[in-house]
Amino acid sequence: MFRLSSPAFSDGEFIPVRHTCDGPDLSPPLEWSDPPAGTRAFVLICDDPDAPRGTWVHWVWYDIPPEVTSTPEGIPPDPEPAIGGKQGVNDFRRYGYGGPCPPRGHGPHRYFFRLYALDEPTGLPPGATRDQVEVAMQGHVLASARLTGRYERR
Repeated sequence: MFRLSSPAFSDGEFIPVRHTCDGPDLSPPLEWSDPPAGTRAFVLICDDPDAPRGTWVHWVWYDIPPEVTSTPEGIPPDPEPAIGGKQGVNDFRRYGYGGPCPPRGHGPHRYFFRLYALDEPTGLPPGATRDQVEVAMQGHVLASARLTGRYERR
């Protein structure tokens, strides 16, 4: 079974401050296992469906090579990080990861980290949006895995 996890927090638990706008805003370390046979690329999308103005996209990373099965903490906001793949533009209008930063007093928000195994890379250039990546993925998703974190600013 295709799985996504993080040594920084367990599924459904609170995301540590170091991975949010209240800390150094580093992407959390991630690990995945058991991708389906035929996987030729991964896509990672992180979003917050509880944002006041609709779902807020925090990270779009695609065409991650199939040999990558974990990421260290703090993937730099480079269009093409050294670990591989291409990063898109998040709703902060920046490349790479932008951590949880919900409005103060808005209660806990959920953050869905979704990893998709694809039968071929998207072929998109760096800087694509979530919508562009999702269109390119259509018909190529072999499996998906999800990790949910929470965060609240008081």
